[in-house]
Amino acid sequence: MSEFIGSVWWLIVSLGVLVTFHEFGHYWVARRAGVKVLRFSVGFGKPLWERRGADGTVYAVAAIPLGGYVKMMDEREGDVAPADVARAFNRQSVWKRIAIVAAGPVANLLLCVALFWLMFVLGRPDYAPVVGQAEGIAAQAGLQRGDVLLAVGDRETPTWSEAQLALIPAALDHADVAVRIRTPGGAERTRTLGLSRLPAAFDERRAVDAIGLLPRHLMVPPVVGTVAEGMPAWGVLAEGDHIMAVDGNPVADWTDIGPLVQQLGERGGPAMVEVRRGDERLALEMTPARVTPATGDAYWALGVAAARPAEPAKDATLQYGPLAAVPAAASEALHQAREMFAMIGRALTGRVSVENTVAGPITIARAANAYANHGAAWYLSMLAMLSLSLGILNLLPIPVLDGGHLLYYLIELVKGSPVSDRTMAVGQYIGLALIAGLMGLAFYNDILNNLVR
Repeated sequence: MSEFIGSVWWLIVSLGVLVTFHEFGHYWVARRAGVKVLRFSVGFGKPLWERRGADGTVYAVAAIPLGGYVKMMDEREGDVAPADVARAFNRQSVWKRIAIVAAGPVANLLLCVALFWLMFVLGRPDYAPVVGQAEGIAAQAGLQRGDVLLAVGDRETPTWSEAQLALIPAALDHADVAVRIRTPGGAERTRTLGLSRLPAAFDERRAVDAIGLLPRHLMVPPVVGTVAEGMPAWGVLAEGDHIMAVDGNPVADWTDIGPLVQQLGERGGPAMVEVRRGDERLALEMTPARVTPATGDAYWALGVAAARPAEPAKDATLQYGPLAAVPAAASEALHQAREMFAMIGRALTGRVSVENTVAGPITIARAANAYANHGAAWYLSMLAMLSLSLGILNLLPIPVLDGGHLLYYLIELVKGSPVSDRTMAVGQYIGLALIAGLMGLAFYNDILNNLVR
């Protein structure tokens, strides 16, 4: 399946699941509150399928899978037979109306917890949170190659993804954070990452890189891919050679080689480069050559390039038993909700750019396809986050959203009567303008992040 077709497919599946649960929340509570539901539609526009149920509700799947709706009997939207007046939405008590409107976002929040639970039970394969290389702030904090990140702040980090998700908010806030580690020797230590020393502006999408951390699974093995003709390594090293040491200094990653070659060049003279070739371990003599590029500074080189590494096997799993997964899922949903509100606060105060905060359908589609390709547990985790986002978005006090209606009903509780039709009309216009602006921003970010860059 091509990336385009896969992205479209998983976007439709994701939105279909989330919208169906959201609208079912409204539908389920409305029916139990005695309100007559006229139509339950997943999607907008021309129906692709519909049927009328025994309860009189028309159930439909429409052509545009970017939302859905539940149409309830309401005197403000059409004539209602005298026998059905008591079942009209507008005739219900304010508490019933609050329950019906809140049921959609609540359904998404419950779905989020259920999806996290299923993800934890299935187990999400990942990489162990092992430091491959530490530079800059990470090195200044005392982190070293081989350290295992056990916790960032008060959040346990059993996998690299969990460690990354814990580090990013602290980096965005420029807040120093304690990191509990296990050293290669097995001792547990606590280091403090001085994230307050991060530059005022850095690439928010590469926050972990800005900290100076490279995980072990992203390190490039010191395996020769190509040898440049006419360079010192030509005729000496061969494709597939695994470089073990340079001038007696052990090599664990391709990035170790460059500094050692520079030291060797400055010292002058030949040195031994130890390699593993098949079952043999060889010591081969080479003298670096001085290279002067058309742009940039001159440097010493052997004339080798790294082999393209294969994707490493995942060596950690985020998993709980069925019972332990229940509190874990609820805790994860609560944590992610706090992080979402914190991110909204950062965007509103200008601490993060809105282009990295609001995602449009293209970004969501590509993410859904990528997560699905990593397996069921990864896709469930993304779907849980989308469900949480949809629930929180709909609770925002913006007219035309569920949160806007809830705001009207709260005002009605305080003043003892519904808000005027004029106030509701003005609110609708304001809400539509805000939603249009939000959608415009989302599409702009999509174009900027996916089509321009």
